[in-house]
Amino acid sequence: MKYRFEELAGMIDHSLLHPTMTDRELEEGCRLAVRYGVASVCIKPYAVRVAAELLRGSGVRVGAVIGFPHGSACTESKRYETQLACQDGAVEIDMVINVGKALSGDWEYVERDVRAVCDEAHGRGAVVKVILENDFLSGGGAGLTSDVLKEKLCQICERAGADWVKTSTGYGFVKQPGGGYDYKGATEHDLALMRRSCSEKVQVKAAGGVRDLDGLMRVRELGASRCGASATAALLDEYRRRESAGESGGASTGRLGDGGY
Repeated sequence: MKYRFEELAGMIDHSLLHPTMTDRELEEGCRLAVRYGVASVCIKPYAVRVAAELLRGSGVRVGAVIGFPHGSACTESKRYETQLACQDGAVEIDMVINVGKALSGDWEYVERDVRAVCDEAHGRGAVVKVILENDFLSGGGAGLTSDVLKEKLCQICERAGADWVKTSTGYGFVKQPGGGYDYKGATEHDLALMRRSCSEKVQVKAAGGVRDLDGLMRVRELGASRCGASATAALLDEYRRRESAGESGGASTGRLGDGGY
């Protein structure tokens, strides 16, 4: 195989974010994360304390989402939510930008919002991944094309102290012409754009649309160091299957999917 199991497992932030997630499912998800040796669990703020206890000593980090999923909370609320999450045991913070302010071109607000969370998290020993929610940016905004807007937001996030920029929440559903809702999540185009829009000090995280092992490997080849996934077991069991079958697992020819976690 081109990559070791530990390399790929170490990219995964195991997502436990579904709105209907029960306490039992949270516990099972944390145990699964330990069993596969992933980087972290990505969970809702109320669950941080429980997850921190379940994962104690395992090497799996606790990550919490902030301003999730639409980034609409005021800056002080995001800062305080970050404070509480860190106090409860989170060492990674995935925050959502204020998308409306980004589309309005209020760059000062966007930067101040991100910086407040980064300063709070860094002061408590945590790292920050900033979610752009690219599906909401597909039409561009503030007089900028979609790509230029995403590039500018990556640069703002780096200036504000972000450790990662992240494609999506996995819940950025956009109304379609037929009236239904859908989203793409991480795309190859966006991952490549985000990687070249930041310096090497800032890492890139994919989320949404990565549903199989080839997709995970493709994300890595595009320069992302983390990937949000709820299909963790399926991805890594496939690795074991290919390894057992003696498959070479060379460069991925797969492409990212069109939708979610």
